[in-house]
Amino acid sequence: MTIPFFDGHNDTLLKLLEVAGADKERPFIEGMPGAHIDLPRAKAGAMAGGFFAMFPPPLKATLEQVAAAPNYSTGQLPPELALADALVSTNGMASVLLRLERAGALAVCRTAGDIRAAIAQDRLAAIFHIEGAEAIDTEFRSLDVLYAAGLRSIGITWSRANAFGTGVPFRFNADPDIGRGLTDAGKELVRQCNERGVMIDLSHLNAAGFRDVAALSSHPLVATHSNVHAICASSRNLVDWQLAAIAESGGIVGLNFATGFLRPDGRFDANTEIELMVRHVDALVEALGEDGVALGSDFDGAMVPTAIGDVTGVQTLLQALLDKGYGQELVRKIALGNWIGMVERVMG
Repeated sequence: MTIPFFDGHNDTLLKLLEVAGADKERPFIEGMPGAHIDLPRAKAGAMAGGFFAMFPPPLKATLEQVAAAPNYSTGQLPPELALADALVSTNGMASVLLRLERAGALAVCRTAGDIRAAIAQDRLAAIFHIEGAEAIDTEFRSLDVLYAAGLRSIGITWSRANAFGTGVPFRFNADPDIGRGLTDAGKELVRQCNERGVMIDLSHLNAAGFRDVAALSSHPLVATHSNVHAICASSRNLVDWQLAAIAESGGIVGLNFATGFLRPDGRFDANTEIELMVRHVDALVEALGEDGVALGSDFDGAMVPTAIGDVTGVQTLLQALLDKGYGQELVRKIALGNWIGMVERVMG
């Protein structure tokens, strides 16, 4: 059985931006060895769509270099990124996304209706998402431009500080309670997003910032790619009070496939059993209910279990949920329905 799914997070646009030459659409359309997602494999794996992230790294650094910058044992945060540098990389990834749409490879979706229409037309449905708001100025002029281009989801921080808040470090045996809450500009960003119907992603945000968003936002609380801290004690994962706050708001969490956020030992090790992914899903369903759990792979930005491999392996996880006793209706909600429902509630 093949079940269509919607993915809460991927970093494929950054991988395409790093491709040499001007034609960055062709590798995605024809196949991109070494990537987790390209169009042929997305179709083969029944990927209906997902949140395509624009993650602004330091210029001339690969995603792997950036992700390795924080020391996993000490939890050192990387330095803040200048607005000008963030604009260059974010605009570059936005350009790739829009060119893919013009080439017919996907459809940039602004509403749940857009997602349903893309699926009906057998087109990959893409939500324009920013992971780390460094490309947004504190007067929000660039937010107006990005919103007009299709931006509908913002992760306020990646794992560093910026003008709006502070991210969590990549640290094991630690919780996300580190650093200050949202700045005044960050609180205004929450209000600006609420007014526009832009979803706020709490993944990577520290505990104080999480509390500020929960107090200020009129939207359900969302973590697009995070796991359960009680199973894997990474500072990137959600502790019990955060899961309770998400549940109370009617929010949602997307299961992160990154092995270092799945394993009880915190190791980044591709030899990670699917059963650990199922264990996190079990805990998320218990904490959030059947409407509060979805997928958030972190494809093209993380080491995933060998048994998953790439986007075609998502069906292996969905089959494991069926084998565990999850009914088809619930698996289809986790795979697709819950994300579409959340998009409808926030974006229309």
